[in-house]
Amino acid sequence: MPSRRWTLPVGAAGCAAALAVGALPAAAQPATSEHRPASRHVLLLSVDGLHESDLARYVRQHPRSALAGLVRQGRSYTRASATFPSDSFPGMVAQLTGADAGTSGVFYDDTYNHSLLPAGTTHCSGAAPGAEVSLTEAADRSQNPITLDAGQGIRSSSLAALPTNSIAQTLAAAPSLTTAILQLTSKPRTLLDPAALPVNPSSCTPVEPYQYLRVNTVFEVAHAAGLRTAWSDKHPAYDILNGPSGNGIDDLFTPEINSVADAAGDDWTTDNALTQEYDSFKVQAVLNEIDGYDHSRTHRVGEPAVFGMNFQTVSTAEKLPVSDGLKGGYTSTGAPGPLLQRALDSVDRQVGRMLAELRHEGRAGSTTVILSAKHGQSPILPQQLRRVDDGKVLDGLNAAWKAAHSGSADLVSFSVNDDGMLLWLSDRSSGAVVFARHYLLTHSAPANTINDPKGVYSTTVASSGLSAVFVGTAAARLVDAKAGDPRRPDLIGIAQQGVVYTGGVKKIAEHGGAAFDDRAVPLVVAGAGVHHAGSASSAHVATTQIAPTILALLGLDPNALRGVRIDGTRTLPGLR
Repeated sequence: MPSRRWTLPVGAAGCAAALAVGALPAAAQPATSEHRPASRHVLLLSVDGLHESDLARYVRQHPRSALAGLVRQGRSYTRASATFPSDSFPGMVAQLTGADAGTSGVFYDDTYNHSLLPAGTTHCSGAAPGAEVSLTEAADRSQNPITLDAGQGIRSSSLAALPTNSIAQTLAAAPSLTTAILQLTSKPRTLLDPAALPVNPSSCTPVEPYQYLRVNTVFEVAHAAGLRTAWSDKHPAYDILNGPSGNGIDDLFTPEINSVADAAGDDWTTDNALTQEYDSFKVQAVLNEIDGYDHSRTHRVGEPAVFGMNFQTVSTAEKLPVSDGLKGGYTSTGAPGPLLQRALDSVDRQVGRMLAELRHEGRAGSTTVILSAKHGQSPILPQQLRRVDDGKVLDGLNAAWKAAHSGSADLVSFSVNDDGMLLWLSDRSSGAVVFARHYLLTHSAPANTINDPKGVYSTTVASSGLSAVFVGTAAARLVDAKAGDPRRPDLIGIAQQGVVYTGGVKKIAEHGGAAFDDRAVPLVVAGAGVHHAGSASSAHVATTQIAPTILALLGLDPNALRGVRIDGTRTLPGLR
């Protein structure tokens, strides 16, 4: 098993050992092909933004809740760590491949690749390499406006009227809206615009999301064993979870979350009530699948062996300062504020609906439910928040580079900055990356007082808002990538606790970085295959261990996953 001991700096609230990149617990069970099936079905539920502390608090305060019932019936891993970078794409890929970002090749949902050609390239001979890889709503067929069906052209009075509806009207139309959006294709690859995808210079053809993944998925292993698979997520680009074969998921339901939801042009994430409604579409899809139908409830196909969904409701309640007249985020003591409390209640109700349906269909005893999160969100404590304008930071870096290198282009080719900093540089030489590192650590980030005129959350921050900057070999080691990997960021900046990079956007929390709040997520395995119901483990585990555990529960070989073999990922300890 490869050595994976490179650790990230974390805040005082965190535990460095828990956040070791790719950390694997010595007590975990080795992945082996000698498994007897303990479960016929595995339902994976991922709740974006949910922290282990959120779940523990909710269970204490709501002992009769669905989430409390899940914990009582399951085994909880109280020191589970999500991936770094702590973004949705590497986070979800990790749970379903067993691979960290350096192995899967997926570092974020919107990245850069030094070896591919820009989207739209049709004459590849002699074209300069270097391209954005956007696996977001930007890849949808529908643009201006982006639509909930991503351009499929679903005809329904409620769906067609969305851009002119108010929020209240949209919610009132929910029953017919749900019926309409459930008509969405189970093959969302058809909803992607080839002209929005990067181009392979060898074939001069667009690179589909599923082709971009370097390792296979749980869905592919199950599908190859003759088992049915299904998944529900937030963009058609989650077609990446089909894996390199392109055929891992039988039924993939992906209503576009960043689509028009009201007359103001807001999307489903800008109002938490809308986010709840959006999540309910995917819940209904899962309920239909529990009942033995496809997501649209059109065809009876049998309950999938591996299926599940992603929730967004908690994430937007943590990010939004105010929504629906309720204050977002947490209180100064770290307790959920009123909006977040409502969001947690909503997720609890929806999880309760799925558990009740499993019981109603007589499948509770043969199904394992796994609850976790792609990532947390930082900061939890609002008094730690410092909003920084990353655009001004990068403008300063580019200007300094040009001043020192007459006639040069911008040094930064592409960046992703949420509560961390990932930079891809036009010059990858050692001199260039050292220049960038030195500039960032020796220049202050100017205050961003947009939407914060009194400077409550915004102030000038030293060292560009960063506590550490990794370049070259150190950056490669940080994410377990090869030094010459064309996908790897050339510079990785670890943000100071509480720093959120944002321009004019209102948000009070983000993810993507290495903060304890970003990565300390819940992990509960309940139902079939659980040896000691109601037990808790304090072992350091990683969300990558979900993938081999799913296969082991189903009696399949965890080592069939390439990411498991490369990273030495183990099954979760203490299960049957």
